[in-house]
Amino acid sequence: MNRQWLYVFIGGIIEVVWVSGLKHSNTIAEWAGTALAIAISFFLIIMASKQLPIGTVYAVFTGLGTGGTVIAEMLFFDEPFRLSKVLLILLLLSGVIGLKLITDKDITPSKEANI
Repeated sequence: MNRQWLYVFIGGIIEVVWVSGLKHSNTIAEWAGTALAIAISFFLIIMASKQLPIGTVYAVFTGLGTGGTVIAEMLFFDEPFRLSKVLLILLLLSGVIGLKLITDKDITPSKEANI
């Protein structure tokens, strides 16, 4: 896995943190942490999109964030478990994985790959 896909993956995980923070933050420190998570996740996505197709990066980023947020809400914030949600998340993630797999075949090395 190259560095840009690692940026997308980490950015997607951090997106789960800040989306949950938007809903559950109550103190100034929690809001500051949420704002920092937003800045970091978007920075990582911007860095990844310098080498990867922006449409694919955005789809993977939001797919990971959406699926991760639903799972985090069920695990940590007492959102009710529904099989239909889990099945739809799996469908979403299969599309995200498919996009990543076909995008890797379309990427050609560039001068900026060493940055």
